[in-house]
Amino acid sequence: MTLSVVHNITKKFIAGLSLLACTSLSAAPMTLVVDVAGIESFGPVDDERNTVLTFNVGANSVITSLDYTVNLTAYDPSYLLEIGVVIETSAKDQGPGVTLVPGLFDEFPGTASYSESLDLVAVGRSFAVGADGILRLEFIDRFDDLAVNPDGMWNFGSFTFGYDTVDIEEPGEVPEPATTLLMGAGLAMLGYAGRRRRAGKLAA
Repeated sequence: MTLSVVHNITKKFIAGLSLLACTSLSAAPMTLVVDVAGIESFGPVDDERNTVLTFNVGANSVITSLDYTVNLTAYDPSYLLEIGVVIETSAKDQGPGVTLVPGLFDEFPGTASYSESLDLVAVGRSFAVGADGILRLEFIDRFDDLAVNPDGMWNFGSFTFGYDTVDIEEPGEVPEPATTLLMGAGLAMLGYAGRRRRAGKLAA
């Protein structure tokens, strides 16, 4: 077998191993369920009375979907279309998140239930959390009616977030099998090349 044939076969072998190694580092789909029962909404974003929840979903994870089933009450004179939740990263300068208003078209007070499944990727609203991995939820009332306190109540229900994590190999970790094979193939090529050079010198 000639050197060029061996070289071509080895290149194809290494390319296949590279694909396998890359696949092992691909995104992994996950879910996060958040119970919203008993949460109150008081005022606009950053109102110190608002309930804020944070969850660590992993560094640079991408929020891809949101399913929710909730029951809300807006206390008169607040309207249901004012009660919402801001879903974002821990640092506001990392990019926009999503503001969800379940009763968006209900311009009246009272109690109502809402349910929906949102594919954030399909509508161009998926987003990545930062390096700290924190997903932040702030429950708001878009217009603070001073006559009531709180303006709204999330009576019961939950959010289910779908997100993709990014597996990043940390320093000092034991290499995965695909990585080990890739390293082994590279060392084998170096050894083969060294033997060819030595044989050439001896023949000369």
